Amino acid sequence: MTFEDLGHTKVDYDRESRNGYPEIIYGESKTAEQTAAIIEKLVQKHGRAMATRMSPEKAEEVLALHPNGAYKKNSRLLIYGEPAVLYNGKIIIVSAGTSDLPVAEEAEWTAKWLGCETETIHDVGVAGIDRLLSYRDVLQEASVVITVAGMEGALPSVVCGLVKRPVLAVPTSVGYGAHFDGLTPLLSMLSSCSSGMSVVNIDNGFGAAYQAAMILKLASEGASS
Repeated sequence: MTFEDLGHTKVDYDRESRNGYPEIIYGESKTAEQTAAIIEKLVQKHGRAMATRMSPEKAEEVLALHPNGAYKKNSRLLIYGEPAVLYNGKIIIVSAGTSDLPVAEEAEWTAKWLGCETETIHDVGVAGIDRLLSYRDVLQEASVVITVAGMEGALPSVVCGLVKRPVLAVPTSVGYGAHFDGLTPLLSMLSSCSSGMSVVNIDNGFGAAYQAAMILKLASEGASS
């Protein structure tokens, strides 16, 4: 059987063999009991598990049942176990402002759990462009760059003009009224004239990290073949 039916959830044990990584739990709409039951099964099968969008209260309940995990409060990630493989290369996560940190940290810890080396550069938005430009040499060391920005979402377009590697752009719901909870930076990023940039959904640091890890995984497989 490639999955197990828990009544409320069908746990997909075959996902790692199909996609390269175990099933990852979206925890926001699940109860603590449901999440704990899924984590127990995934840890038994894969030796590790991760749940995203976990509130502190829900994470505390799950940890009371399965205490070997680590809760990353700012990024709302609940993590069990270590990555099975460590990939070559490095993901650099760049955030525009301090308000973007929760999304940037979701990307950072997801990438680490997936087996990637990470480095972070925070608070280098385009309003103070000299801050970003002071990291030009560091950015050149990246295998993949994840950029996280709200407001008008200009940061990834600028970063994309500075590097020769894939840039993954994450719009955030940080901004004033006409920002429309992240829709403005999303459309700005999708409309960018910079080449080599891909865009994920609003506040989706997890999705950007997963995509970046797949790039490093592919590069590692190519290097070993």
